[in-house]
Amino acid sequence: MPLTMNREVFITCAVTGSGSTQDRSPHVPRSPKQIADSAIAAAKAGAAVAHCHVRDPQSGAPSRDLAYYREVTDRIRDAEVDVVLNLTAGMGGDIIFGSSEQPFPTAAGTDMVGATERVAHIAECLPEICTLDCGTMNFAEADYVMTNTPGMLTAMGTMMTKLGVKPEIEAFDTGHLWYAKQLVADGVLDSPALVQLCMGVPWGAPDDLNTFMAMVNNVPDDWTFSGFGLGRNQMAYVAASVLAGGNVRVGLEDNLWLDKGVLATNEQLVDRAVTIIENMGARVIGPQAVRDKLGLIKRAPK
Repeated sequence: MPLTMNREVFITCAVTGSGSTQDRSPHVPRSPKQIADSAIAAAKAGAAVAHCHVRDPQSGAPSRDLAYYREVTDRIRDAEVDVVLNLTAGMGGDIIFGSSEQPFPTAAGTDMVGATERVAHIAECLPEICTLDCGTMNFAEADYVMTNTPGMLTAMGTMMTKLGVKPEIEAFDTGHLWYAKQLVADGVLDSPALVQLCMGVPWGAPDDLNTFMAMVNNVPDDWTFSGFGLGRNQMAYVAASVLAGGNVRVGLEDNLWLDKGVLATNEQLVDRAVTIIENMGARVIGPQAVRDKLGLIKRAPK
């Protein structure tokens, strides 16, 4: 099918993530202040959306602490620059099994909680967007599973919709898009929906253009999508996603490097994405244009 390039592109910056990257680069933010400051810097560089996880300020380990989310949210909302808030809701579904011969009891690091607790920070902070991982994954870790059952996704999606927070469907493979469309058909999620196509995440959709276009072609025409690739292909997917009619995501959650041997900051990655988009003849749009496009609700600082 012919491609229809997107001429009005928004950039999401995935600021810190929950991977074990905190000791691989000094630029990966840990504390709520560092995370908020990095999101604000990315917004000044051209990101319309800041996608935020939180971490333990001392160890850098991923966290679900409500106070950290509250501080990040408040700092960003109090800043002089506008940005759409996008908080993860992907935590709280982690299982680490025992050995292959004795998987139970589960091992240290397991963090399984109910749907209400998994979205407690969303109810507290009321961002414009929050993520909904539409499938179960293991990320190439031998005994780890990120668990997202249909029942859990239905419960979480229903809560998000009732809160007036738009879910960003995280699709790691074509089957996740299939289920996302079912959630819309069931009335759990509103249509048109918002999708993030996550490429090259083990063992989901492999990082190649044929698979990427298979993902794109499974997104309904009236939905909005963004796409990203991990590591060295992050900027290549900026161009690919725009060319395929989508928006883009960059940031230290997905890639630590600006060039070979040069560690990046979030604002540098956003700045490079802006250059690519504009050199393709498209325009980078700001946060209010994104709210208008997606029907988002901006909450004032509390």
